[in-house]
Amino acid sequence: MALSRQQKDHLLASYEEGLAEAPHVFLMGYQGITVPQVTELRSRVRKSGGSYIVVKNTLALRAIEGKPLGGLSEHFQGPTAAAWGDDPVSLAKALTDFAKEVPKIEFKAGLVDGQAVAGEDVKAIASLPSREELITKLVFLLQSPIARFVRTLGALPQQFVLVLDQIRQKKEQEG
Repeated sequence: MALSRQQKDHLLASYEEGLAEAPHVFLMGYQGITVPQVTELRSRVRKSGGSYIVVKNTLALRAIEGKPLGGLSEHFQGPTAAAWGDDPVSLAKALTDFAKEVPKIEFKAGLVDGQAVAGEDVKAIASLPSREELITKLVFLLQSPIARFVRTLGALPQQFVLVLDQIRQKKEQEG
């Protein structure tokens, strides 16, 4: 289906706003998946806080020119879809979970914090702990020494009282 000039300009503007400016992007081949499957994939990506679009390669290449995603221009061939969001781990988890159910999804490449990643690395990114899990672990690690210090401080008076009690018992036995 041919697009009018106005539709192309609108698509180019939307690519420049979302796709070209996103810090984390995953490119996929989607050939052979059905419309209900694409709808399910969009839903999962949205739940992970991301966006999913099927791109027109020529317009996408114009939008990403000179941007960090421009380094992946060779992957904009054939049917291409892009998913992007603020949390690369949750986005990668949503995509790989869907790819397990629909093996026709092919990861082409990605961009994580401005660094290009290969399509195979998306599964490795999905296996990383989420941001919330990392923050929880960090808080626990920071809290643990403080809790031990407080317990130690609490134990000192208790031990001091026990020593005084032993001295009292010893003096009572002697005298």
